[in-house]
Amino acid sequence: MASITHISQLNPDANYTYADYLTWKLEHAVEIIKGKVLKMSPAPKTRHQRISRNLNSFFLTFFHKHSCEYFYAPFDVRLYDRKKSVKANKDIHTVVQPDLCIICDKSKIDENGCLGAPDLIVEILSKGNSRKEKYWIADPDHQTVHVFSLDENFKYKLSKIYMREDMLHSVIFTDMQIDLQQVFPEEEEEESF
Repeated sequence: MASITHISQLNPDANYTYADYLTWKLEHAVEIIKGKVLKMSPAPKTRHQRISRNLNSFFLTFFHKHSCEYFYAPFDVRLYDRKKSVKANKDIHTVVQPDLCIICDKSKIDENGCLGAPDLIVEILSKGNSRKEKYWIADPDHQTVHVFSLDENFKYKLSKIYMREDMLHSVIFTDMQIDLQQVFPEEEEEESF
Protein backbone atom coordinates (compact mmCIF):
# COMPACT_ATOMS: atom_id res chain seq x y z
CA MET A 1 0.00 0.00 0.00
CA ALA A 2 1.31 3.47 -0.92
CA SER A 3 2.19 5.91 1.81
CA ILE A 4 -0.55 8.45 2.62
CA THR A 5 0.96 11.94 2.24
CA HIS A 6 -2.09 14.05 1.40
CA ILE A 7 -5.58 14.14 2.88
CA SER A 8 -7.05 13.72 -0.63
CA GLN A 9 -5.71 10.14 -0.60
CA LEU A 10 -8.10 9.29 2.24
CA ASN A 11 -11.63 8.09 1.63
CA PRO A 12 -14.06 10.51 3.37
CA ASP A 13 -16.55 7.66 3.81
CA ALA A 14 -14.06 5.25 5.38
CA ASN A 15 -13.79 4.52 9.10
CA TYR A 16 -10.19 5.07 10.24
CA THR A 17 -8.38 4.12 13.44
CA TYR A 18 -5.39 5.35 15.42
CA ALA A 19 -3.36 2.53 13.84
CA ASP A 20 -4.10 4.07 10.41
CA TYR A 21 -3.28 7.57 11.70
CA LEU A 22 0.16 6.43 12.84
CA THR A 23 1.08 5.38 9.27
CA TRP A 24 0.15 8.66 7.58
CA LYS A 25 2.79 11.24 6.61
CA LEU A 26 0.45 14.20 6.14
CA GLU A 27 1.62 17.80 5.80
CA HIS A 28 -1.50 19.11 7.56
CA ALA A 29 -2.66 18.09 11.02
CA VAL A 30 -5.82 16.00 11.22
CA GLU A 31 -8.02 14.57 13.94
CA ILE A 32 -10.13 11.44 13.84
CA ILE A 33 -13.60 11.72 15.36
CA LYS A 34 -15.48 8.43 15.57
CA GLY A 35 -13.45 7.08 12.65
CA LYS A 36 -13.93 10.11 10.36
CA VAL A 37 -10.91 12.23 9.39
CA LEU A 38 -11.21 15.98 9.98
CA LYS A 39 -8.61 18.44 8.76
CA MET A 40 -7.59 20.74 11.58
CA SER A 41 -7.73 24.50 11.22
CA PRO A 42 -4.68 26.23 9.74
CA ALA A 43 -2.02 27.56 12.09
CA PRO A 44 -3.64 29.71 14.78
CA LYS A 45 -3.59 33.48 14.57
CA THR A 46 -1.53 35.69 16.89
CA ARG A 47 -4.47 36.41 19.18
CA HIS A 48 -5.07 32.69 19.75
CA GLN A 49 -1.38 32.15 20.49
CA ARG A 50 -1.27 35.00 23.03
CA ILE A 51 -4.15 33.47 24.96
CA SER A 52 -2.52 30.04 24.76
CA ARG A 53 0.79 31.49 25.99
CA ASN A 54 -0.90 33.25 28.90
CA LEU A 55 -2.72 30.09 29.98
CA ASN A 56 0.48 28.05 29.52
CA SER A 57 2.33 30.44 31.79
CA PHE A 58 -0.37 30.14 34.46
CA PHE A 59 -0.55 26.33 34.18
CA LEU A 60 3.24 25.99 34.36
CA THR A 61 3.25 27.76 37.72
CA PHE A 62 0.05 26.20 39.06
CA PHE A 63 0.78 22.58 38.16
CA HIS A 64 4.40 22.77 39.31
CA LYS A 65 3.09 22.08 42.82
CA HIS A 66 0.57 19.39 41.78
CA SER A 67 0.96 15.79 40.69
CA CYS A 68 -1.07 16.53 37.54
CA GLU A 69 0.71 17.32 34.28
CA TYR A 70 -0.36 19.71 31.57
CA PHE A 71 0.36 19.46 27.87
CA TYR A 72 -0.21 21.73 24.89
CA ALA A 73 -0.80 21.10 21.18
CA PRO A 74 0.29 19.25 19.28
CA PHE A 75 -0.40 16.42 21.73
CA ASP A 76 -2.52 13.41 20.79
CA VAL A 77 -5.44 12.50 23.05
CA ARG A 78 -6.79 9.08 22.07
CA LEU A 79 -10.32 8.29 23.17
CA TYR A 80 -11.82 4.84 23.13
CA ASP A 81 -15.13 3.20 24.00
CA ARG A 82 -14.48 1.42 27.29
CA LYS A 83 -17.29 -1.05 26.57
CA LYS A 84 -16.08 -2.03 23.09
CA SER A 85 -12.33 -1.45 23.04
CA VAL A 86 -9.26 -3.21 24.35
CA LYS A 87 -7.15 -0.02 23.99
CA ALA A 88 -5.32 -1.35 20.94
CA ASN A 89 -4.48 1.22 18.25
CA LYS A 90 -6.81 -0.58 15.82
CA ASP A 91 -9.70 -0.11 18.28
CA ILE A 92 -9.26 3.65 18.79
CA HIS A 93 -11.49 5.69 16.47
CA THR A 94 -11.04 9.16 17.99
CA VAL A 95 -7.78 11.13 18.16
CA VAL A 96 -7.84 14.86 18.97
CA GLN A 97 -5.25 17.55 19.67
CA PRO A 98 -6.67 20.02 22.19
CA ASP A 99 -4.93 23.34 22.73
CA LEU A 100 -4.22 22.49 26.38
CA CYS A 101 -4.99 19.51 28.58
CA ILE A 102 -4.39 18.51 32.18
CA ILE A 103 -3.94 14.86 33.11
CA CYS A 104 -3.84 13.69 36.73
CA ASP A 105 -3.87 9.93 36.14
CA LYS A 106 -0.25 9.29 35.07
CA SER A 107 -1.19 5.81 33.78
CA LYS A 108 -2.98 7.55 30.87
CA ILE A 109 0.27 9.17 29.67
CA ASP A 110 2.49 7.23 27.28
CA GLU A 111 5.02 8.03 24.55
CA ASN A 112 2.19 8.77 22.08
CA GLY A 113 0.27 11.21 24.28
CA CYS A 114 -2.78 10.51 26.42
CA LEU A 115 -4.88 7.35 26.26
CA GLY A 116 -8.28 8.21 27.71
CA ALA A 117 -9.98 11.44 28.69
CA PRO A 118 -7.86 14.14 30.34
CA ASP A 119 -9.14 15.72 33.55
CA LEU A 120 -9.42 19.10 31.84
CA ILE A 121 -9.29 20.23 28.22
CA VAL A 122 -9.02 23.88 27.18
CA GLU A 123 -9.82 24.78 23.59
CA ILE A 124 -9.31 28.30 22.29
CA LEU A 125 -11.79 29.08 19.54
CA SER A 126 -10.48 29.52 16.04
CA LYS A 127 -12.28 29.40 12.74
CA GLY A 128 -13.27 25.82 12.12
CA ASN A 129 -13.21 24.45 15.67
CA SER A 130 -16.21 26.13 17.26
CA ARG A 131 -18.57 23.17 16.79
CA LYS A 132 -16.61 20.50 18.65
CA GLU A 133 -17.31 19.50 22.25
CA LYS A 134 -15.00 21.06 24.85
CA TYR A 135 -14.47 21.36 28.60
CA TRP A 136 -13.35 25.00 28.68
CA ILE A 137 -13.88 27.24 25.70
CA ALA A 138 -11.85 30.45 25.60
CA ASP A 139 -13.47 32.94 23.21
CA PRO A 140 -11.05 35.69 22.13
CA ASP A 141 -13.74 37.82 20.44
CA HIS A 142 -15.91 38.08 23.53
CA GLN A 143 -13.06 37.66 26.04
CA THR A 144 -14.96 34.95 27.87
CA VAL A 145 -14.35 31.41 29.11
CA HIS A 146 -17.25 28.96 29.06
CA VAL A 147 -16.77 26.18 31.60
CA PHE A 148 -18.53 22.87 30.97
CA SER A 149 -18.83 20.11 33.58
CA LEU A 150 -20.02 16.53 33.40
CA ASP A 151 -23.42 15.95 34.99
CA GLU A 152 -24.61 12.76 36.66
CA ASN A 153 -25.50 11.33 33.22
CA PHE A 154 -21.95 12.01 31.91
CA LYS A 155 -23.22 14.79 29.63
CA TYR A 156 -21.46 18.15 29.42
CA LYS A 157 -23.46 21.08 30.75
CA LEU A 158 -22.49 24.74 30.84
CA SER A 159 -21.49 25.49 34.44
CA LYS A 160 -20.53 29.12 34.16
CA ILE A 161 -19.44 31.85 31.77
CA TYR A 162 -16.53 33.97 32.98
CA MET A 163 -15.91 37.47 31.61
CA ARG A 164 -12.53 39.22 31.20
CA GLU A 165 -13.06 41.07 34.49
CA ASP A 166 -13.68 37.82 36.43
CA MET A 167 -11.49 35.47 38.39
CA LEU A 168 -12.02 32.00 36.93
CA HIS A 169 -12.47 29.22 39.52
CA SER A 170 -11.92 25.66 38.31
CA VAL A 171 -14.57 23.06 39.12
CA ILE A 172 -11.98 20.27 39.15
CA PHE A 173 -9.00 22.07 40.72
CA THR A 174 -10.73 23.94 43.52
CA ASP A 175 -7.64 25.93 44.51
CA MET A 176 -7.13 27.23 40.96
CA GLN A 177 -7.99 30.86 40.30
CA ILE A 178 -7.15 32.59 37.03
CA ASP A 179 -7.33 36.34 36.58
CA LEU A 180 -8.80 36.55 33.08
CA GLN A 181 -7.41 40.04 32.57
CA GLN A 182 -4.03 38.28 32.45
CA VAL A 183 -5.35 35.78 29.89
CA PHE A 184 -7.08 38.34 27.66
CA PRO A 185 -4.71 41.33 27.58
CA GLU A 186 -5.84 44.70 26.24
CA GLU A 187 -5.19 44.91 22.52
CA GLU A 188 -4.33 48.11 20.68
CA GLU A 189 -6.33 47.13 17.63
CA GLU A 190 -8.82 44.37 17.05
CA GLU A 191 -7.59 41.31 15.18
CA SER A 192 -9.65 38.51 13.74
CA PHE A 193 -8.74 35.03 14.91
